[in-house]
Amino acid sequence: MAIASITAFSSIFPTSNASNPKIPSPLSNPSSCTNIHQDFPQLNLSRRYFFRGLSLMPLVLISSAPPSKAREVEVGSYLPPSPTDPSFVVFEATPKDTPALRAGNVQPYKFILPPTWKQLRIANILSGNYCQPKCAEPWVEVKFEDENQGKIQVVASPLIRLTNKPNATIEDIGSPEKVIASLGPFVTGNTYDPDELLETSVEKRGDQLYYKYVLETPYALTGSHNLAKATAKGNTVVLFVASANDKQWPSSQKTLQAILDSFEV
Repeated sequence: MAIASITAFSSIFPTSNASNPKIPSPLSNPSSCTNIHQDFPQLNLSRRYFFRGLSLMPLVLISSAPPSKAREVEVGSYLPPSPTDPSFVVFEATPKDTPALRAGNVQPYKFILPPTWKQLRIANILSGNYCQPKCAEPWVEVKFEDENQGKIQVVASPLIRLTNKPNATIEDIGSPEKVIASLGPFVTGNTYDPDELLETSVEKRGDQLYYKYVLETPYALTGSHNLAKATAKGNTVVLFVASANDKQWPSSQKTLQAILDSFEV
């Protein structure tokens, strides 16, 4: 775009040479300003089209931006109801949803959530899109939010970041306390203090083992109350986080717990 603009500009205001007439300078001869457009009508016409082109440039740039896959509308408008509880809908991630799923770095996962929640867009640098299929640091898979109830997000971390054992289970990595010590900052959005951990538990679904956490995090960016669930599968550790602030927590605690309990890989 910049190259085209420079070319257009130089064609409108040509440099002086033997083949071009000399345009009068208004600095050397102020009276020439009144006659310049009469003597050089092509200059006036060119200027008009040049500035009209400039006014259209932002529209061209905006229209070329790639659309996001996330839909910032209520999920109840496009997700199916939960077969076990029709007051919730089911989100089941597929390769079309995230770069890591397309790259095969994360196995498909699913969870329920209320139909009034909305899926949020994720910045490219946080989505892992720039580093797939070999990311060295954790990335955000998906995020959903309801301003009255809280927010949830799925964070994925390369297994190698926590253990050198290939295809390790969450139990192979270590105790629930050891795992949350490594992943805690991705729960809170900033720092993690072991004193913020209120409760841990272990859940097994089929062959898959999960660590579950209840945290009170007064300084967290995600919210002062956080519920988390972690598991390992393939070459990735997947962390599910449900968060709420003090205002949301009293009325949304049970809903967030139901969402967390439903999460499985």
